[in-house]
Amino acid sequence: MILADKILTLRKQSGWSQEELARQLDVTRQSVSKWEGAQAVPDLEKILQMARLFGVSTDYLLKDELELPGPIEEEEQPAGVRRVSMEQANEFLAAKDQTALPVAAGASLCILSPVCLLLLGALAETGALPVSEAAAAGIGLTVLLALVAAAVALFISAGAKVRSFEYLETDPIETEYGVTGMVRRRQQQFQQHYTRGNMAGTMLCILCAVPIFAGMCLSEKDLWMVAMVCLTLALVAAGVFSFIMVGIPWGAMQQLLQEGDYTRSKKAGSRRRAAIATVYWLLAAALYLGCSFVTEAWNRTWILWPVAGVLFAAVMAIAGLLEHRED
Repeated sequence: MILADKILTLRKQSGWSQEELARQLDVTRQSVSKWEGAQAVPDLEKILQMARLFGVSTDYLLKDELELPGPIEEEEQPAGVRRVSMEQANEFLAAKDQTALPVAAGASLCILSPVCLLLLGALAETGALPVSEAAAAGIGLTVLLALVAAAVALFISAGAKVRSFEYLETDPIETEYGVTGMVRRRQQQFQQHYTRGNMAGTMLCILCAVPIFAGMCLSEKDLWMVAMVCLTLALVAAGVFSFIMVGIPWGAMQQLLQEGDYTRSKKAGSRRRAAIATVYWLLAAALYLGCSFVTEAWNRTWILWPVAGVLFAAVMAIAGLLEHRED
């Protein structure tokens, strides 16, 4: 008995129509019809799905000489591989959707945190604000630390929601039947929104330099230039917010599909990159605080953060190249 006849026989024994079988395999009815008519052959993934669905062995489906269905074979589970059920996948995607807003808001608050310090310092220096420069710096620094603390609280809250799914970022996984199809459908539905979010973020980040250029052309006053710098930070914060809002749900789907930055080979080096990132940002924070306290130029040392961000991308790119060379 050939594969086409076996699919037809097993479908009828299960009491399913071609539409019902197609729905369970995430294919079209025409595909099932072609399989049963021996006009096309299902790929290996669909054969594995049908073996599980009908409760037969893959040998029975693939070997024409086997007329009686054997028991379904237990798949050997490689060491360290975690299985993800449909319920777990849905819970993970829902949790990631819930964390997108707080993470995006936290990142934006970090970028906006120096704004009050810059504005108050400039206002006090020009005499537009009836307070001393030291008082203005103290108030601005207090607001900066408060915004950073709020951002950290948002990050911790968001991390707590997905802590039980951390293995998806670092460990190889196997998804149970139906998970891949479900995630693919969600990814297709989200594709347009993801593209729009990335376009908006890219445009905002490109346009963030315009206020500074405009400030240079319109006035040379320090207060005016500081205001333009604050507007630049606001545009960057909006761009980052847009990137994160679409990037987190998209990344969650890539984690389940093990695509992009979450392929098995890239997961192997993720812990090393995480350690590098932790050390890097701790050193950056120490350098910022040290320079700020020594020079007492809090209204200028903020420039260390965007510089650190650019250098961080270079450091991670070098780390990625070294990992690739080791492989």
